[in-house]
Amino acid sequence: MRGSDFAELKAFAAVVERASFARAAEHLGLSPSALSQTIRQLEARLGARLLNRTTRSVAPTATGAQLYARMAPLFRDMADAVAEASAAAGQMGGTLRINTLGMAASQVIAPRLGRFHQAHPDVVLDIVVDDGLSDIVAGRFDAGIRVGGRLEKDMIAVRLTPDVKMIAVASPDYLAQRGTPKAPADLHGHACINWRLQVDGRTYRWEFEKKGKRVEIAPEGPLVTNHSDIGVAAAVQGLGIAYAFDREQVDNHIDQGRLVQVLADWTVAKPGLFLYYSNRRHPSPALTAFIDCLLDRDLPEPRPGPQRPSVNAVAMQKAACR
Repeated sequence: MRGSDFAELKAFAAVVERASFARAAEHLGLSPSALSQTIRQLEARLGARLLNRTTRSVAPTATGAQLYARMAPLFRDMADAVAEASAAAGQMGGTLRINTLGMAASQVIAPRLGRFHQAHPDVVLDIVVDDGLSDIVAGRFDAGIRVGGRLEKDMIAVRLTPDVKMIAVASPDYLAQRGTPKAPADLHGHACINWRLQVDGRTYRWEFEKKGKRVEIAPEGPLVTNHSDIGVAAAVQGLGIAYAFDREQVDNHIDQGRLVQVLADWTVAKPGLFLYYSNRRHPSPALTAFIDCLLDRDLPEPRPGPQRPSVNAVAMQKAACR
């Protein structure tokens, strides 16, 4: 294969993965016009149309999708081989592509970006925030971060956080006007802020559990959203009761008195966050280092001292590393 042939195929793969000529051109360091010319040359050489293009979108044709499906594993294998060769030479570099929930991006990844870059300055992190549960293999991501119950099949999973308890909250003003629900069934008489699941578009059914009894509620209210920030903000502004998974965000509002927990004795635990990657690939040195950073395993061991860590701190650390 000539070098120009490989460059054309690499350009084609970049357009498919990013569904955009502009984003693919930026990734490849080319102008959009130069990238378009490269794709035209590839299509002319193969005698087949590979991409359907409109002014707003680009997607592979049936022939293009078949070509990409055959090429993608080869590109991944080549990237792994280069990464392993660099690691063997004592270097760590390349691009690490991570597909993650917004909640994980803000709570787990963002606080550790500086530390990871300082330790591995030649690794480029390509972080894609995606609450729609994209296929990380088809998207050529090295790994994804999801809630434990929504992991893709045939994946190796690494727990990042302990399980969390869902929490129903409302503003003090709302509760003063509408009263406080005592049982999940009481929610049918309240305004509730609902979640739209991005996986299939369904509205989430609220789950509760108490002393082994589990119930599901489909409440109604003035707002449906697929973003936690909008739902929590609506609850703070008194629109109704919200059912929250992002405990860090909600706990801050509770501490400030802007929200109050209700139905506290009916809480249900949900799986925490997991990083996962295909079991058909060995994790690259960069991915292994990234996982160690997210789990704080790259931090130096604490020096012996008179103070001992609290029981809660030890339990959290064990849960995060399970």
